[in-house]
Amino acid sequence: MLEKDKLNSSAGDGRNALVKHLSPLVYWAQTAYQITLKVDLKDAEFADVDFTPTKLQFLAKGIGARGLNEYAFEITFYGFIDDEESSYRVFDNKIEFNIIKSEKAWWPRLIATPQKPHWLKIDFDRWQTEDDLADEEKPRNVQEDYSQEYERLQKEEMGYIKESSKKVYLIIYNLAQFVGFLYVLCVLAIRYYRDGPSMIPTAYALVGNAMKFIQLLQYLEVLHPMFGYTKGSALIPFMQVTGRNFVLFVMIEFEERMQSKPAVFYVFVIWSLIEIFRYPYYVSQILKMSYGLLTWIRYTIWIPLYPLGILCEGIIILRNIPYFEETKRFSIEMPNKWNISFDMPTFLKIYIILLILPGSFMLMSHMAKTRAKKLNKRQRARKLSD
Repeated sequence: MLEKDKLNSSAGDGRNALVKHLSPLVYWAQTAYQITLKVDLKDAEFADVDFTPTKLQFLAKGIGARGLNEYAFEITFYGFIDDEESSYRVFDNKIEFNIIKSEKAWWPRLIATPQKPHWLKIDFDRWQTEDDLADEEKPRNVQEDYSQEYERLQKEEMGYIKESSKKVYLIIYNLAQFVGFLYVLCVLAIRYYRDGPSMIPTAYALVGNAMKFIQLLQYLEVLHPMFGYTKGSALIPFMQVTGRNFVLFVMIEFEERMQSKPAVFYVFVIWSLIEIFRYPYYVSQILKMSYGLLTWIRYTIWIPLYPLGILCEGIIILRNIPYFEETKRFSIEMPNKWNISFDMPTFLKIYIILLILPGSFMLMSHMAKTRAKKLNKRQRARKLSD
């Protein structure tokens, strides 16, 4: 099962390539909660399956209606599915899919368009009905059923394609963040080229304000999935953005002696290098444009940079411990009216342990899974086009 991706960059390429293969017989049935598919393919090998919230792509070699061949199909569903919970199993004489619906509902049909492909059949052995289903049929959305035709007609009529305000906002936001991190990186690179290592202690004075602004702006990425602007969980961006801002504001901004340390220069460079590839990649996905090199860099550059970033953040926190022991900043001592105590140096020691051990492991594991699935999608698209 493949992880959900906010945007399926390879869907367009795969759609055109799938028609070059034979289609197996596919039998479907539904309940209010799930869809079951039975693919009539014996001794299937090299099954290649890709779930998204709206589609299923399938490619495998086996014995079907046309003998031993490669068989493929693509289904654009009538509604949304939970692609993380959906799964499939390969048997000797068939392949079975268990597809979970995002919302409890009876669908009047399986696919988005009214025209049913010849290879799609009803599985009468599993078929269930709902009273008055026809009266409760979900209204059709012509724009979704015939999206390409709608865009073509709109362009012919108006001379341009009207974009949604959500899409325009996301493009502007990602471009603004790209420009911000590019500015930080360029300033540091130019000054380092001109002055050499002697400029490293001045890094925070040069770009500190710009970095604080764009890092605070990143909290919008926590709100995006909460308001449905992007897919995925708000927890992961919240943890990443909060971790960076803790280092930036609490560890650096509030301790002037730390601002001239080399670790600040290096952590700014690492953060900026990660983001100047991440934000253009997001823009390309919003515009439904696929660039192989950009995708590869986006999901590969973190391999050396994330460990280096975690190391630099850990050094900054570790160097701050004696400063906070000296100043007692953010520490609360007894007695006080709240009758509580808090020792900031102890908190920082615990934070370092959590950052280096479970925190870094969770982050790296998440990125490794995402990288594998993203790059595998591109390999599937190339395979389908061959």
